[in-house]
Amino acid sequence: MKEFLQNRDKLVILGIGNQLRGDDFAGSLMARKLSKTLEKKDVTVLDGGTVPENFTGLIKRENPTHIILLDAADMGKPPGYIKIIKKNEISQYNISTHAMPLSFLIKYLEHSIKSNIILIGIQHMEMDLVDTVSPEVNASVEFLLGVLKELI
Repeated sequence: MKEFLQNRDKLVILGIGNQLRGDDFAGSLMARKLSKTLEKKDVTVLDGGTVPENFTGLIKRENPTHIILLDAADMGKPPGYIKIIKKNEISQYNISTHAMPLSFLIKYLEHSIKSNIILIGIQHMEMDLVDTVSPEVNASVEFLLGVLKELI
């Protein structure tokens, strides 16, 4: 992550998730928490919710050099497991519950702006219709928030 953030001029962090689907809310939850505590001119934090593609116009206007996507992902790991998922690995994992595949969103952004893009996935435990994040995923959210705040 530290290597990814080197030489950044403008960073966009896009959280993705559904508040009504338990751990699927992880990406949006991180974005909401970061936007309250991270005040830097060169960083824009967005909560894309279940329609991150609706934020492509805003992201293009920001013209970031770096983009971090945050989302829940089924990687077959223990709940709360965090991984930087490479573009060529995205199809191997079940990521989030939104309509447009993240691989399409990433390809669109790559063709629209010259940005370095990574996806950080958190292994979910509960994705049913519940409005709480599991303790395991919440602990990972807090850990990742600390890492991002330190590196940014």
